[in-house]
Amino acid sequence: MFPQSTTYDQTIDRDSSRGRMLFAFFNQVYAWMFAGLAVTSLVAWAVSSSPAVMKLIYANQFGYVALGLAAFAIAWSVQGVAMRVNATLATALFILYAAVVGALISGVFLMYPLSTLTAAFLVTGGTFGVMSVLGYFTKMDLTRVGGILSMAAIGLFIGSIVNVFFASDAFSWFITYAVLIVFVGLVAYYTQKLKNWALDHGNDPEMSSRLAIVGSLMLYVAFINIFLSILRIMGSRK
Repeated sequence: MFPQSTTYDQTIDRDSSRGRMLFAFFNQVYAWMFAGLAVTSLVAWAVSSSPAVMKLIYANQFGYVALGLAAFAIAWSVQGVAMRVNATLATALFILYAAVVGALISGVFLMYPLSTLTAAFLVTGGTFGVMSVLGYFTKMDLTRVGGILSMAAIGLFIGSIVNVFFASDAFSWFITYAVLIVFVGLVAYYTQKLKNWALDHGNDPEMSSRLAIVGSLMLYVAFINIFLSILRIMGSRK
């Protein structure tokens, strides 16, 4: 038996420790993301079951836009304050955001049959999973691409708000496909970004918890946008 080199043993230990740290971080990220999706689903179903609340949200264009802007403001706040407040408050803001989004998209329970909603969710999950794996393992630096996609996402958000008032069907479909493409790409970028965050701060439990909340919000937003785009595309074919 030949003795193993100390350097080789240290490399194995370092890789093992790195793997455990990344697993723990992403496990936290995905746990909060799915918690957010669960809150959104429950709120959306509950709101869709109340004609009075549905009328309050959808009957007035300005009210719907105001709710959308409120959701955007909350999401922006979560990312901005998560590094300055404790993880509990950041989590509460994230859950509040998920509830507001649930109210905003509650109409899908009335517009689409359950089979279409389920199919769209499964397709979204598969797409999300593939792009997450790609973003995690790729050696290509996605920073520049991610920056471009992020700017495109902001532009599409503004465009969708404007189109609420103009109601252009052609522009609406352009936004649907553009959102799908942009956020599918952002999933890979966000995953790579989260991996880098974990490698830089994974040994700091407090910072890691805050980053996990921000990361879960980023991936949650991408998942919701991909789901709504796929749902509209699939629903139009029924």
